[in-house]
Amino acid sequence: MTYEWLRAEAEAGRIEEVIVSVPDLQGRLQGSRLSVPYFLDEAARQGFGACVYLLATDVEMDTGPGYAIDAWNTGFGDFVLRPDPATVRPLPWDPGTALVIADALWPGASSGEPVEVAPRRVLRTQLDRLAERGLAAYAGTELEFLIFRDSYEDAWERRYHGLRTGTRYNVDYSLQGLAGIEPVVRRVRREMVRAGLTMETARAECHAGQYEIVFRYDEAMATCDKHVFFKNGAKEIAAQEGVALTFMPKFDEGEGNSCHIHLSLRGIDGSLAFAGDDDDGMSELMRHFVAGQLACLPDLALLMAPNVNSYKRLQPGAFAPTGITWGRDNRTCPIRVVGAGASLRIEHRVPGGDANPYLAVAAVLAAGLHGIENRLPLPAPHAANALADPAVPRLPTTLAEALHRWETSEIAAKAFGDAVLGHYAQAARAELAAFETAVTDWERVRGFERM
Repeated sequence: MTYEWLRAEAEAGRIEEVIVSVPDLQGRLQGSRLSVPYFLDEAARQGFGACVYLLATDVEMDTGPGYAIDAWNTGFGDFVLRPDPATVRPLPWDPGTALVIADALWPGASSGEPVEVAPRRVLRTQLDRLAERGLAAYAGTELEFLIFRDSYEDAWERRYHGLRTGTRYNVDYSLQGLAGIEPVVRRVRREMVRAGLTMETARAECHAGQYEIVFRYDEAMATCDKHVFFKNGAKEIAAQEGVALTFMPKFDEGEGNSCHIHLSLRGIDGSLAFAGDDDDGMSELMRHFVAGQLACLPDLALLMAPNVNSYKRLQPGAFAPTGITWGRDNRTCPIRVVGAGASLRIEHRVPGGDANPYLAVAAVLAAGLHGIENRLPLPAPHAANALADPAVPRLPTTLAEALHRWETSEIAAKAFGDAVLGHYAQAARAELAAFETAVTDWERVRGFERM
């Protein structure tokens, strides 16, 4: 869609409002509703103001010192949101409304200075580094979510206890037993297609009530924009249907929600960069790129697993990565090489459903560039079960460990810069501080009577 499309839809009376949004640190869309005339005449050209604290908060929207953006000490001023016309889309579940994603700029200069720590900017920096080498990144994300028969309001009142899953048992690949979730997932599928996303596959997953919808790969930034659009819209549709869905990595002791990232590189001219003539079909560049993933996984895990709950999924027995290795079509490895020729790609299996896609993809690219720039050798692929092999080096097992690796990493500092390094370290510290003061149900069950 384009602004010309938007103007035509407005003149026909089909679109009345535009939501100008910005992805926050958690990958959520925050923004304001504007009338179409005001958007087209003013905001689309000059930008639209929004409070700087939107890019310096935790999940609860609490801000404070320690971030690169100190909203309190700078008076809670505004930055400028510059809408990206490539992202404008209708919201079929919100008739008369379109949504556009914006980049955050500092006010002042005529063109505006980008807010360096904004997630979209973090990814753009890595894409620009690729472009300097004549390369472009293409990606697809596979998001899983759990559906519950209870509404969000009921789930909140019950403190998320005793919720009824959309199916009663494991329905992985099943064509039966989906009556409890099919009405809502059918609506999600259809309305995402109406919004312009290209659906490829959809199926039930392992956990009771779990589902996955996969959309066609695209240029990396476009994929991340569609990813946040989809998450936001799926939750809104679920709420309208009187049910709840969650992308959290680990809701209970069952299977978690992943966000596998499929990614490949091409030349700016569209030529294949990963395919090669070696016996394994991989180019030398791809081998260095994959080796970079292994070398950087511990240091960059924070950008893929940013929350306390992220690491509940990355535990033994959870069918999620625990070690640092790679394999050819081996789903027990964090880095799975899959496909051939034009479809040859990596599948990065570490991120969960809570990952901010801009940051996770930026981490994959930064790691790959590290491998390319240093011509890192690629070890032999892991052919057996990497989840059960004690010889495989471990991923960070807690957010605190991932934070330490991130803060002390020369690789991260070089790839992302001090401002980004410190900003997302503070985000992790805020998450840890909130968790460390919380009293959990596990503690009550364990200690209320018996201690």
